[in-house]
Amino acid sequence: MTAPDLSTAVFRKSSLSGSSNDNCVEVATNLPGLVAVRDSKDPSGPVLTFPPGVWSDFLRSIRHGHLQE
Repeated sequence: MTAPDLSTAVFRKSSLSGSSNDNCVEVATNLPGLVAVRDSKDPSGPVLTFPPGVWSDFLRSIRHGHLQE
């Protein structure tokens, strides 16, 4: 399996991350057919990728309280 090309990924942090930025993830949604997620403390580290529909389902589950700590 070939790794996706992330060279054009534009990562962003949520505005809800606050000013400390200690425990944040960054998300890139500008890639066709792919959402990329990485740890903001390690921008050159590993990146998780998801199909957009899976990412949307994940966010919807969070918003509706279906996921617990």
